[in-house]
Amino acid sequence: MERDELAAWLRLAMTPGVGRGSARKLLAAFGLPQNLFEQDAETLHAIVKAPQVQALRTEPDGWSAQVEATWAWLQQEPSRRLLTLADPAYPSALLQTEDPPLMLYLSGVAVPEWPRAVSVVGSRNPTPQGANNAREFARSFAQAGWTVVSGMALGIDAAAHEGALEGAAPGQVATVAVVGTGLDRVYPSQHLQLAHRIAANGLLVSEYPLGTHPHSENFPQRNRIIAALGQGTLVVEAALRSGSLITARQAAEQGREVFAIPGSIHSPQARGCHELLRQGAKLVETAQDVMEELAPAAPAKRRATSSPAPAPAPAESSLLQALGHDPVGLDALIARTGISAADLQARLLELELEGHVARLPGGLFQRLERG
Repeated sequence: MERDELAAWLRLAMTPGVGRGSARKLLAAFGLPQNLFEQDAETLHAIVKAPQVQALRTEPDGWSAQVEATWAWLQQEPSRRLLTLADPAYPSALLQTEDPPLMLYLSGVAVPEWPRAVSVVGSRNPTPQGANNAREFARSFAQAGWTVVSGMALGIDAAAHEGALEGAAPGQVATVAVVGTGLDRVYPSQHLQLAHRIAANGLLVSEYPLGTHPHSENFPQRNRIIAALGQGTLVVEAALRSGSLITARQAAEQGREVFAIPGSIHSPQARGCHELLRQGAKLVETAQDVMEELAPAAPAKRRATSSPAPAPAPAESSLLQALGHDPVGLDALIARTGISAADLQARLLELELEGHVARLPGGLFQRLERG
């Protein structure tokens, strides 16, 4: 992209009062942004309203500085790119949606063509089992050659990115993180190292210009991109008011499959998934369920990766059975097993260290199922 072309696209994107819909109408009428800025007021007024015409004929505040910053950012690393609606490399799945971004900022590996992908979303405050499910499902997707798309938020998103990075083969586009800030920022800040790993083995994607802060309204907006880039969307855990349900709704509206993992009837984080299932989402128990639904003619191939957690001894297996699959307190376990408190705590600690049990707030314990 040449500098003057970049400047024209940024000017269109930054013009106040001209949203994405109006911008696409103008591009459809005049082609590239350079052309529309050469039009007189009367010609522009045939496409957009008078206030928008006035705005288009005035340089936006901060435009020159944004051009300088973006041009410098693009030159600093070969992994940084900017795709516009006119770019042949723009993802076709996103182009076919009702509201594609004018521009996509990218940082990461080269993508000759966009890979087949599954979007994985869920709660920012998952249960230990939910986080484990997200990681294991994403690892299985990556092992089978699928790219995992998520939003790099806390909780399920981060677990999905981590699982994909663990399961991907060298050179594979492991995961795509669609973020709600400019790509010169990392949010949340504790995901700085994760962002670096994603850029090295996948892609960071944003529709927002450099310098954009994590405004709350950005995240529901970016969810439509997460939904579009995946052939289907898997919701791992979600409360009834979760933003993940927005992603699921947008995926359904775009004609994509929606999947949900059922959970405990006592868990608030499972209620959003249960609501999706009532609305027609597909219930899944394994990553294979998802992949067979999305690509029934191409059964997933699995690769062996890291060794699983060691199998529990028979005595611990009976304790796991007593735990069940819902969070449970120490007193209830004593009543179920007849084991003394001291012995029970020792066994639970051993199971926790082996990755079979998680310790929850409030003195509760939860069994973890591992894929």
